[in-house]
Amino acid sequence: MRNKLNSAAVAAALVLGIAANTCGAQSYPSKSVRIIVPFAPGGPNDVIARIVGQKLGELWGHTFLIENRGGAGGTIGVDAGAKSAPDGYTLIMGGSSNLAVAPSLYARLPYDPLRDIAPVSNCAFVPYVVTLNPRVPAKNMKELVAIAKTKADFLSYGSSGTGSMSSLAAELINSTMGTKIVHVPYKGTAPSVTDMIAGQIDMMVADLSAVAPHAKTGKLRMIATAGSKRTRGAPELPTVAESGYPGYAVDAWFGIVAPAKTPQDIVGKVSSAVVNIMKTPDLRSRFDQLGYDPIGNSAAEFAATIRADIEKFAKVIKAAGIKADL
Repeated sequence: MRNKLNSAAVAAALVLGIAANTCGAQSYPSKSVRIIVPFAPGGPNDVIARIVGQKLGELWGHTFLIENRGGAGGTIGVDAGAKSAPDGYTLIMGGSSNLAVAPSLYARLPYDPLRDIAPVSNCAFVPYVVTLNPRVPAKNMKELVAIAKTKADFLSYGSSGTGSMSSLAAELINSTMGTKIVHVPYKGTAPSVTDMIAGQIDMMVADLSAVAPHAKTGKLRMIATAGSKRTRGAPELPTVAESGYPGYAVDAWFGIVAPAKTPQDIVGKVSSAVVNIMKTPDLRSRFDQLGYDPIGNSAAEFAATIRADIEKFAKVIKAAGIKADL
């Protein structure tokens, strides 16, 4: 009799648990949601988070608050998000730097992207371009490399932080082309671009949308795109590989993740919403203006991308001999 009662109690608990989860998804969100952006304002992950957050807010009638928490190549913000309550009310705008590159770059990463993070949906591919202050006389990659080799430690490059995609892309130039361009890390894209315009640093491999307006006015000069293909935002720019350095390619993406153990029905609800948002004409028009390629995919598809890129960047970082400390 006691066994029957215990079995009934377990069955009832399971039913109640399933019902609670279903109810949770149906009522989510019932209050404001926080999106942690692990870099300073002005960078591509910040821009994407604000655009997507606004759309989600319009869809569900609750504010999606952006919290910029920069530092250590985006790992501080991701770590804070990963350690937040897994209730769907903290999301993170992660990127290939802190989810795929960081595991191989840092010996003591405080989180495991495969264990502590629940992928939600990848939002966009973002093109990065090699950009110079006009006082650097190079008009293409070969001229830049020649100057850097002639005057070792003479040129400097800025980044949005050690371990960011901008720093990895520039370090790959150093390691694959034999240059010694000096790294000057910042806490975000915007301050590094500002200093590049002012001549405090010489170059940066930066998000296209952050530098293209300044290139149009002559304050900066773009000479190549860092990705595996030309960007539709600046189709005249050759890739670094096309410029005489085959095999060089840095493709960056940014997407929403949540703390591990966030209920799967809530993850699925947010993922489906992002997929639909990415199809809306006004968002696609906005991304076109920025030169971003919208993605919007399932949690499972995003998880597969993260796993594949962890393996890919591990090989790249090992071959290049790149290391960093938190």
